[in-house]
Amino acid sequence: MHNRYRIVDVLGKGGMGSVYRAIDESLGLEVAVKENLFTTEEYSRQFRREAVFLAHARHPGLPRVSDYFVTETGSEYLVMDYIEGEDLRQRMERQGKLSDEEVIAVGAAVCDTLIYLGTRQPPIIHRDIKPGNVRITPLGQAVLVDFGLAKALDGSQMTTTGARAMTPGYSPPEQYGNARTDQRSDIFSLGATLYAAITGMIPEESMARTMGQISLTPVRSLNQRVGRRLAGVIEKAIQVRPEDRYPDAEAFRQALLEAAAEDRRKANDLVIAPPPGMEARPTMEEALIPPELKDLQLEGYAPLPSAPVSQPRPLLLRRRRLPRYAGVITFAALAVVVFLSFQALVSRGLPASPGWQLPVVDPQQVVSSPSQPPPLPSATHSATVTPLPPTRTPSRTPLPSVTVVLPPVILLTTPTLLPSRTALPSPTPIGGGAGQVAFASDRSGLIQIHLINIDGSGLKQLTSLPEGACQPSWSPDGGRLVFVSPCDKYRDLYAGSHLFIINADGSGLLPLQTVPGGDFDPAWSPDGKSIAFTSLRRNGRPQLFLYDLAQNTAQELSQPNESDQQPYWSPDGRQILFITARRAATQLYSMAPDGSGQKLVVDPLGLVLSSPAWAPDGRMLIYTQMVTLAGIPSLVLASFPGLQKYPITMDRMPMRDGRFSADGFWIVFEGWAAGESRDLYLIGVNGGGRRAITQDQAADFDPAWRPFVP
Repeated sequence: MHNRYRIVDVLGKGGMGSVYRAIDESLGLEVAVKENLFTTEEYSRQFRREAVFLAHARHPGLPRVSDYFVTETGSEYLVMDYIEGEDLRQRMERQGKLSDEEVIAVGAAVCDTLIYLGTRQPPIIHRDIKPGNVRITPLGQAVLVDFGLAKALDGSQMTTTGARAMTPGYSPPEQYGNARTDQRSDIFSLGATLYAAITGMIPEESMARTMGQISLTPVRSLNQRVGRRLAGVIEKAIQVRPEDRYPDAEAFRQALLEAAAEDRRKANDLVIAPPPGMEARPTMEEALIPPELKDLQLEGYAPLPSAPVSQPRPLLLRRRRLPRYAGVITFAALAVVVFLSFQALVSRGLPASPGWQLPVVDPQQVVSSPSQPPPLPSATHSATVTPLPPTRTPSRTPLPSVTVVLPPVILLTTPTLLPSRTALPSPTPIGGGAGQVAFASDRSGLIQIHLINIDGSGLKQLTSLPEGACQPSWSPDGGRLVFVSPCDKYRDLYAGSHLFIINADGSGLLPLQTVPGGDFDPAWSPDGKSIAFTSLRRNGRPQLFLYDLAQNTAQELSQPNESDQQPYWSPDGRQILFITARRAATQLYSMAPDGSGQKLVVDPLGLVLSSPAWAPDGRMLIYTQMVTLAGIPSLVLASFPGLQKYPITMDRMPMRDGRFSADGFWIVFEGWAAGESRDLYLIGVNGGGRRAITQDQAADFDPAWRPFVP
């Protein structure tokens, strides 16, 4: 097909065409190929509209289009992500009624997608939400598919011509005639989908209800286990009059989460269980909960569900019920973290220029006076600093610049954000700036990359991408940043994201070559030649890759079927730390830059690890540790080698994503007090001198300390 796509299987057939599972022979990826044989002018226009919209859409809850073509016979084809997993209808047939928690998780996830659709210009409505069009991936993500009937709202919000979905039970009454449809129409269809998922019954036909021929059967009449608030939320969403429903997807999502709050569950704690048979190897999220802690109850958190396994049975309409839900397997964890006692840290003096005298810390002073860390360097001082000793960093001889011609790439942003072709990715010399931290923040409304001095002054926004930006990582010369977009909030996995490079002043935006899936967790190598990163391009499983800036190629580093992420380079560039999910737990591993020599560095004995980082001299590590995903994050130092562990503080302030200053004496991290916003803080490696860098109602995270300027 088109001399590029090899058909593997037929996923679905209809009068207008088929959907195929295929292999993209050029990239070696599984894709879905949608065919349109019904080539009237209107249907052809709708098919092209779907192609254009999905090609520009960037959201983890949406598939992405990579190709569109028309054959000599006039047949149209759309090539998009193959969404592995099962749809919600198959899940309902397999296990019967879903639990409150899973219905809320699915509903909130689809609402997130609808919110994104509402922000497009013009806004998009789907008009065909039903269980068969909600896919659940092996990572437990809900993806909304089949936009063949979607429409764009113009300024007057008049309905466009063309086909409308008329699916009994799922379509609102306004879709049966020429009445105006808007986001409240999608809210009705999503509400009907959740009604069917939690009761095992399709709701009564909307037109019959509108004409008073029949009434809606209350949710709790069909399933008494459903919480009263959740039942009310679903019933409000499927009112026949649009003005009686939620006004938009954000209001619907908030109502669902408030229903979840009845058992004190937070939005980020809700999970969608992946389909069975697809977790032979644990994914990163699945591996985070140790088996021996799954039956324990963590105070203040309600249990999460896992998918019960039952034989497939057909979904029956109306008053015939599906098999009873088999039960919910709960887990949480014991909220006790045993901290090891502080031990003396090794004194490491650092030569400095007369203009900036860095302290030499006595080990005894570190232990006996934790409240008096070495003085902070000035954020605004511009004095020259003596280069680090050769044992600490590679040679500072500038690497030759390599001119690279980029092949065509699928761009994440609008054409107005395309960089100049002179700003090509190339290796960078070693050096850098000091006293500044790059970080992600939503203080401008969208999450963007910002730069700030360590004394809190000089705040500057570096990016203005319409899909947001986060996870900055500095080049070793401190002149450029690599980062991730789209970025809508703090996540462990960023499906659909891509890597971009900008200059330190925010100019020269450059997208790196990519393939479908999602690239994130970038880490620039100490020699400036490559970038390690995590990608979901292998069937949605997080694995590590190495991007060669001179060749514009990506090499896979992870072993087959392993789930690895969050790479971080050693100062000499000979090793890469990373988090891996093996033996049903997260562990800290290291490997050579070519992926060889993988070995265990830290086994947390069932605890959850994330965000590893190396000290500048290579003799200390720092990482984030939690009892469970719902636990309080804390920062832990570990000597290397030897791996004696030292907690940063003994209080219970949440702390995560620690990064060393270039002199090794200070740590920048994200932290927050109870009920307060996320801010950036500084703290000495001895646990003293903690103070805030940012103090804003926004969420500040992903700190990256800028390297020294020689």
